[in-house]
Amino acid sequence: MGKLIAVFGNSGVGKSTFTKNLCKAGPFTPILEEMDDRPFIWKFHADRKRFVVQNQVDYYLNQAEQEYFIRTHDVIGVQDSGLDSAFNLFTKRFYQKGYLDEDEFLLCQRLYTMLRRFLPPPDLIIELYAPLPTITDRMVKRGRGHDIEREEDLLALDQLINAWIPTIKSIPIIRVDSSKEDPSYSSIMDDLIKQISVILNDGIT
Repeated sequence: MGKLIAVFGNSGVGKSTFTKNLCKAGPFTPILEEMDDRPFIWKFHADRKRFVVQNQVDYYLNQAEQEYFIRTHDVIGVQDSGLDSAFNLFTKRFYQKGYLDEDEFLLCQRLYTMLRRFLPPPDLIIELYAPLPTITDRMVKRGRGHDIEREEDLLALDQLINAWIPTIKSIPIIRVDSSKEDPSYSSIMDDLIKQISVILNDGIT
C-alpha cells in the first residue's frame, strides 16, 4: 500500500510550489490540485450559494480518488491540500460565510466522515506557514481567477488552521516556514527528506 503525505496551509502560502519541488528532490509522486478542471468551480464563482454543495462534493470525491490511487500503488504520494483540508478549512469557512446552511454543512460533514472511514488518514502532514502579510502579498501577485477565498478570508483560514492542528493526535506533522525559503527550498530539502524517511520508515535516499 502506498503512503500519503498531505501538504496543507493557508491559501497563497506556496503549497503547489513546495509539492512540486519536494517531488523533484525525492522519490515522491506529486498529486496536485487541478482547480481549472473541476466542473463546478466556475459555476460556484457565479452563484456561490447555489453551487457550493456540488463544488464541495466534487472536491471531496476528487481528493478521495487521488488518495485511493496512492493507497493502491507502491508510491509515496505528496498531495497538495487534500480531503482533510477541504473540510476543515474551506467547508468550514464557507459555513462561516453563509454559503452553506446548517443542513448543507452537516451533509458535507457526513460525506467527509464516511470517506475518511474508508480511507486511512495521511501518514504525514507537512504544514506550510508564513506571516499573513507575506501570504497576502503572494495572493495579490499571483492573481489567480479560480481562487475561492479572497484576501479578507486569510485571517479566518489561519484561525481555522490553528484550531484544527491541536485536534490532530495520531499523525506526525512537520512545520515549514515558507517565508524564509526560496521557491526551491534547496537549503532545507536534504534535511526534510531525511525527516520524512525516518517518519515513514521507508529508507528514502
